Amino acid sequence: MSGAGRRRRPGYVAALVPSWIPALDGVEERLTAGARVADVGCGLGSSSVLLAEAYLRTAVTGSDYHAESIELARKKAADAGVSDRVGFEVATAQTFTGTGYDLVTMFDCLHDMGDPLAAARRVRDALSPDGTWLLVEPYAADKVEDNLNPVGRLHYSGSTFLCVPTASPSPAATPWAPRPARPRSATW
Repeated sequence: MSGAGRRRRPGYVAALVPSWIPALDGVEERLTAGARVADVGCGLGSSSVLLAEAYLRTAVTGSDYHAESIELARKKAADAGVSDRVGFEVATAQTFTGTGYDLVTMFDCLHDMGDPLAAARRVRDALSPDGTWLLVEPYAADKVEDNLNPVGRLHYSGSTFLCVPTASPSPAATPWAPRPARPRSATW
């Protein structure tokens, strides 16, 4: 679409169908044939709707802990005409429903979670034996000082007010361990 009819989507969503899905072994074929997807931390549902628009035989269940976002996601799915294949639920990453998913996605949310290890365990339990977890997190340098550029400063400022309060560890998350550093060879 172009012009006034074009809907603005987060940058990661724009790369989802043309780049990221084809890069995953066998996932595009499964989605085309008809798969089950859990979009955890879906927010306003942009990625859930985009997957349903691109893969007409696939069913998507989006979940987020924020009830108002889920209400808006349901409206977005209805407006896009995909609400017959996209459902939404208010749930945390540890409590989203369902098992046997062919694909579980998380976009820019794992770092916000108070217990990311429990979220990862829930994803593992929710996946089918040959399922795939697509996890996308913001790119950052290994050293804090290497991130102190205009974009990095903005991200850290936003994280201080938005992510840190959300990511406070839950009592179930103890003992709390620091996040392991990503390997330098990783490309995102």
